Amino acid sequence: MKPAPFAYARPADWPAALALLGSGARPVAGGQSIGPMLNLRMAQPGLVADLRHLPEFGGIAVQGGTCRIGAGTTHAAIEDGAVPGRLGAILAGVARRIAYRPVRNRGTIGGSLAHADPAADWVAVLPAFPGHAVALGPAGERRIPLAGFVTGIFETALRPEEVLRAIELPLLPPETRWGHWKFCRKPGEFSKATACLLAIPGQAPRAVLAALDGPPLPIPDATALLAAPEAEADRLLATLPGLEPWRAALARTALRRAAGMAAAGMPTA
Repeated sequence: MKPAPFAYARPADWPAALALLGSGARPVAGGQSIGPMLNLRMAQPGLVADLRHLPEFGGIAVQGGTCRIGAGTTHAAIEDGAVPGRLGAILAGVARRIAYRPVRNRGTIGGSLAHADPAADWVAVLPAFPGHAVALGPAGERRIPLAGFVTGIFETALRPEEVLRAIELPLLPPETRWGHWKFCRKPGEFSKATACLLAIPGQAPRAVLAALDGPPLPIPDATALLAAPEAEADRLLATLPGLEPWRAALARTALRRAAGMAAAGMPTA
């Protein structure tokens, strides 16, 4: 099947992009999600706005203790070390397990997050970080805590007139511990259960359980999960009624393994 007819626009700057979005255009960056949806006619926009060439849409900028990742930065760039330090090592470990390299060459961190597929890797991981999604709208930039950015299946806190411009994350000390585990039936497939745990020295550890056909479940204080993974995993799953037994078993395993990796001080997983 081929897409329904649509018009194509390539805005030269952000005001032009916002004007197009305000008129109902569908934004596109890497096209790894919208492309198949167009081909299957699950999406039939009248106008597509290509954001790839906008200033500072891709790339990394570090100022003070904050790393700003342009929403158009590809998974491959993150995998190849574009983000510095301990933060970069953690994100590279996530990026290299996204789909396949051809997908990572085109797909973007912002496109993945804004698309809000519940099984997507950045949707499952970024809520664990004490950072922000930077939305751009007619009134300027607005910062949204990552833990509350994805609000449902394919739903985010972005307003209709806004576009995701960047992700801002704190640089992490070398002693930061990290655990990340996801289950895929075969390499490159979307996860059936994902969990991660981030332990920054001097802060309460943070965790996320995701890829369960709903928005990610941020755990702002995962101290109990680190201390008693089995019991805390059972308690957390009790707050998610309706999971099929096989899905609950995978989620329990994901939580236990992510906690075990972080407790052991594993750099990436």
